[in-house]
Amino acid sequence: MERYFREPHSSATPLPVNSGNVIAVRGSVIDVHFPQRLPHIRTLLRTGENQQIVLEVLTQLDSQRVRAIALTPTAGLARGMLVEDTNAPLMIPVGHNILSRMFDVFGKPIDLLPAPENVEWRSVHHAPPSLSCRSTHSEVFITGIKVIDVLVPLERGGKAGLFGGAGVGKTVLLTEMIHNMVGHHHGVSLFCGIGERCREGEELYREMRDAGVLPGMVMLFGQMNELPGCRARVGHAALTMAEYFRDDEKRDVLLLIDNIFRFIQAGSEISGLMGQMPSRLGYQPTMGTELAQLEERIANTAAGAITSIQAVYVPADDFTDPAAVHTFSHLSASIVLSRKRASEGLFPAVDPLQSSSKMLTPGIVGERHYHLAQAVRRTLTQYEDLKDIIAMLGLEQLSQEDRKVVLRARRLERFLTQPFYTTGQFSGMAGKTVSLEDALTGCERILNDEFKDFPESALYMIGAIDEAKQPTPEASHA
Repeated sequence: MERYFREPHSSATPLPVNSGNVIAVRGSVIDVHFPQRLPHIRTLLRTGENQQIVLEVLTQLDSQRVRAIALTPTAGLARGMLVEDTNAPLMIPVGHNILSRMFDVFGKPIDLLPAPENVEWRSVHHAPPSLSCRSTHSEVFITGIKVIDVLVPLERGGKAGLFGGAGVGKTVLLTEMIHNMVGHHHGVSLFCGIGERCREGEELYREMRDAGVLPGMVMLFGQMNELPGCRARVGHAALTMAEYFRDDEKRDVLLLIDNIFRFIQAGSEISGLMGQMPSRLGYQPTMGTELAQLEERIANTAAGAITSIQAVYVPADDFTDPAAVHTFSHLSASIVLSRKRASEGLFPAVDPLQSSSKMLTPGIVGERHYHLAQAVRRTLTQYEDLKDIIAMLGLEQLSQEDRKVVLRARRLERFLTQPFYTTGQFSGMAGKTVSLEDALTGCERILNDEFKDFPESALYMIGAIDEAKQPTPEASHA
């Protein structure tokens, strides 16, 4: 695939300095006149009194003018100012020494430590690996979270999305997965924060440092207080780091992105600033292409695998929103978080009927897991169908068989809740990790009515099923 940017020239044959002048400033969009030669698209330009303002060329207007988007604040920029062409795209450091560090989109450390030494600088723009290089082997990726491992198994080298509106627990679930997997995951973990809160990034850094897992982790942030140009490139920068560990060091990479919707939103803002006609619901006309350029680089090759878990904000809980629809098409597993379940206190608030995974087939997870997952799903679906009747007539009006289904479903719902390590300080409950075998055994025993005499609360917020304790008659009367 042809690249649309110029690779940096070697120091042996430096290009003559190519400079131009600012001819228009419209917020983050800058027009520059280059009398000598035009910079290539995606080339970085520097301007300002101390060359502190960084621009990226987005389009060539004619033979002497380019339009660029600012990656840093443009305060103090004026018409006529000198602009220098760097003859290179946006670069990011890669190498073993970037581990345990925290960077911004330009590869500058933001953890108050000196810049890493002996690193290689690479362009953030790369073509996805060709289909002939990709691995077709499917393998399940265990998270230690019951509802995900049983009903929505993730794929090693696949892409999983956590979909939900505001405040349903996407970031909490993502940080819990980091906690569970970073300790057991022997590869490199890479966290990419796109357009989310700075506070969450700082808290995550401290938690990972205190847990002792920072040596195998890299963090990259382009937060919500930064310009759209910066937020649109931080995902590509993270992928460049991940590709280095996969292709050069032949290691597995766990890539966590919070939040992929903010990447689409940044593209939409840039599109509006550039004066492009919006498509449906105000999104940019090139949204599908931009998302594919990022998502298709997350791949499983013979050298190693990049397993990605992405939080996806769903505007106004509308799953028909174009941003959610386009993201769905790239994923191997979709975990949908439900506001209704969150309001009932069923955490993690995963909706088992809307969530899906292509890994849930007998050939991949095995016959027992597949049939148990289908039985759980069927029970929960029947309960959903009976809810209207229960609301109008009450549980007593159901047939004996339907009543058993309802009681099983309610116990399954409560068993699939789990206390998290990341929320222990707020809930007062110690976090628990549950093996796949324990989770499957628990669902099987509930479906076999072993716990029909237990109160539903006995199964709420426990780990393995054996933690459910039947209260004594005295306690139940109290």
